[in-house]
Amino acid sequence: MIHMPGRRWVTLGATLLVAAGVTGCQRSLFAQQTARTQFETYDRMRQRDVDPVQPDVFGNPQPNLRARLSRR
Repeated sequence: MIHMPGRRWVTLGATLLVAAGVTGCQRSLFAQQTARTQFETYDRMRQRDVDPVQPDVFGNPQPNLRARLSRR
């Protein structure tokens, strides 16, 4: 067996990369209920808010652009 000192660093780096990937994403930064822009706050105060997502024909969530960008 040939001793390679760089192999230990590669193994350590790969282990740290896997550990960071597993523990990196735990929860979202913003809650779904909080408004992200002043426009959403304005619409919510006047009861004119719409859902940000809408299911498509297959049930997958898609951005609700038509309702959000239409004139009221």
